[in-house]
Amino acid sequence: MNFTQAAGLIYGELSTWIRTAIRYTPKLAVALLLLVFFTFLSRWMSRWVVQGLDRVSNNVSLINLTGAVMRVVVLSIGLFVALGVLGLDKTVTSLLAGAGVIALAVGFAFQDLTTNFISGAMIALARPIQVGDTVETNGYTGKVLDIKLRSIVMDNGQGQTVEIPSKDVFQKPITNFSRIGQRRIELAAGISYLDDMATAQRLAKAAVNALPFVLPTFPVELHYRNFADANIQFVLWFWINPTTTNSQMALSEAMITVKKVFDENQILIVFAGQTFDLKQKLATNQTTTTDSK
Repeated sequence: MNFTQAAGLIYGELSTWIRTAIRYTPKLAVALLLLVFFTFLSRWMSRWVVQGLDRVSNNVSLINLTGAVMRVVVLSIGLFVALGVLGLDKTVTSLLAGAGVIALAVGFAFQDLTTNFISGAMIALARPIQVGDTVETNGYTGKVLDIKLRSIVMDNGQGQTVEIPSKDVFQKPITNFSRIGQRRIELAAGISYLDDMATAQRLAKAAVNALPFVLPTFPVELHYRNFADANIQFVLWFWINPTTTNSQMALSEAMITVKKVFDENQILIVFAGQTFDLKQKLATNQTTTTDSK
């Protein structure tokens, strides 16, 4: 084969390709227009679904998930329609078969990622937690900022965000402090053996019950739990609304209040390692002060 014959074959092939391209140009233009149309349609459908669900549901994660799924479905339909216009029906079948194989391979290769997505979808549907809830899970406590398909984002209250994989949140216990709307706060301390237990109990309960953030629907309780070496240990319980009152602030205010009312009534809070010498010293100081007056 000489150069002239080779050039003729190349020219013939190029001519065939060009004629085929010209013949397919209208179909290609229609396919591109369809893809553009379905792209805009998918965005519009996604927004329409999100707005519609937003009126009947406050589950932000489920609404966003449904909108994303709707967008993918509409885009997929647009792709198959465009391929059908081009006469690539067999290509569509091959794509579907290939997508199944790829999905299976990806599922095995990225099992953790797949598990996280499935867990995220289940959390969005079952709603064990919601955005704004204060929860404890996987050793972290904080306010839920966002529920994604892959992870849960929390504010730990220390200026950082914590992102926990959805799989760990879905498979492990969750303590939700916001679901019921009440939270019990526990204050533990101990009084000396020289103090009257009934008086200390009455004073502490009355003082804490007067705090403005304590829920009146639940009684303030003080229970003695143990005769220790250095003190008589007790626990004081009161209830707050965790959506409006910070639990750490409530505990701090209760401690200040109990300490103040005990000081005013000469009741000594004793912890392990202390002795009654402190109690006797306080009594001696008070006696000395009285005598000097």
